[in-house]
Amino acid sequence: MSNPLSGTQATGAPALSIVLVHGAFVDGSGWQQVHGELVDRGFEVLVAQHPTIALESDVVTVERLIALARHPVLLVGHSYGGAVITEAGDNPKVKSLAYIAAFVPDVGESVAALNEAPAEPGETKAPLLPPQDGYLVVDPARFPEAFAADVDPATTRFLAAAQLPWGLAAVIAPLTHAAWKTKPSFYLIASADKMVPPSAQHRMAKRAGAEVTEIESSHAVMMSHPREVAAFIEAAASGATPAQGTGR
Repeated sequence: MSNPLSGTQATGAPALSIVLVHGAFVDGSGWQQVHGELVDRGFEVLVAQHPTIALESDVVTVERLIALARHPVLLVGHSYGGAVITEAGDNPKVKSLAYIAAFVPDVGESVAALNEAPAEPGETKAPLLPPQDGYLVVDPARFPEAFAADVDPATTRFLAAAQLPWGLAAVIAPLTHAAWKTKPSFYLIASADKMVPPSAQHRMAKRAGAEVTEIESSHAVMMSHPREVAAFIEAAASGATPAQGTGR
């Protein structure tokens, strides 16, 4: 695959900006360690803080960061953030997409529609509670194991208590653009994911024609394996496929 992002500035920093887009139930702070790793590697890194209430407004938030970026952009989306970058990635300033345990919808498709696909034997889906007032949350008692089983228990207990509710409007919104159809895409599969089944991740990555890397990790891979995630993003930025990894 050709690399439209190659080249460096005279300073030695990559001539590329990275926009990190979080998924449902958490906010941008989950990217903290990955952000530090990427900044140390010389990238300009912007982190979206979007409310996950409606897809359209989340896309607007990401588009604002794309406009602020000093260089061509690599969009990185985790979980529901994959839908956001798929829609926002139609922007001509976006050169490539990186999906991390993420949903990758097609035009006219919603995250809800993708989630309807049955899991394979031995896989599980997100333990969501029934919607309340138009929002979804993960069962707090099951959140640590389902979302971040390989993250420190004290952290996962806090994440369970501090969930960012996911608006049904965002869940059911059909996409109007699918940037992966025209731009290079990369996918990091979390093979121990209990929120988005790994088999679904494989199917979505294949359909998008993404270059695939797999890591033994929970859904919260950016928190449990920040170095590996940063290496995956750096490799996506250079157009290379990172080596298979199983964790630190």
